[in-house]
Amino acid sequence: MKTALKLVLAATLAIGAQAANADTCIGNCGTLGANGNVTASPFGGTYGYVSTAGGVTGVSPFALSGNTTGSKLTTSTFSANAGSALNFYFNYVTSDGSGFADYGWARLLNASDNSQAAILFTARTRPDGDIIPGFGLPDADATIPVTPIIDGAPTWSPLGSDGNGSACYQGTGQGCGYTGWVLSTFTIATAGNYLLEFGAINWNDDAYQSGLAWDGITVDGNPIDPSEVPVPAALPLMATGLAALAASRRRNNKK
Repeated sequence: MKTALKLVLAATLAIGAQAANADTCIGNCGTLGANGNVTASPFGGTYGYVSTAGGVTGVSPFALSGNTTGSKLTTSTFSANAGSALNFYFNYVTSDGSGFADYGWARLLNASDNSQAAILFTARTRPDGDIIPGFGLPDADATIPVTPIIDGAPTWSPLGSDGNGSACYQGTGQGCGYTGWVLSTFTIATAGNYLLEFGAINWNDDAYQSGLAWDGITVDGNPIDPSEVPVPAALPLMATGLAALAASRRRNNKK
């Protein structure tokens, strides 16, 4: 009986510890391998993503009157030194176009209070021209290349029904497409504990979806792994403990 109780307690503590250091998703987040127009990143393997498909309201950090639904993921905490190099790749994908300027972003947050330490990039749909950095959004603090869209209705499953390669508002040449993998580089000024936030937002409506993929996050060349969506991995351990507790009770009842 005591052993079973210990197993349950250990499982509960494991869940609590994992929750304290887990990624937090609001809306639609996930991980995926090469899919449609979004190839594997330069690091290979799986990447993290957020999508406006299935998103919710109120997730944007930017006070724009047209914000509607979207998603964001905040990573688990990581530490950095003053002068640490924070690098990662991202890929903005959109089926919207014309005057419906969906956007994506990444921010560096202070882990102590989730306040903004830096904007690492913005990307925004527009009918023509460069979409990185995102027009009408705050300037990025990181170094990112000015990037146009790779034109065409995108194929990418996180966009839901819009990700079949045929959905594009106002047709091709109006902003639909993807950026390909783009490198963001940033030097962290102050030693401390930080979080990364990745997000994507519909603008002016919630039709024709957009999303953001990212991968290869490193601090001073050392990989961190904040792209995993929160999953209750400790639940199987709790289930084992509960099963042991039930078995113990059955044995005691037979005595």
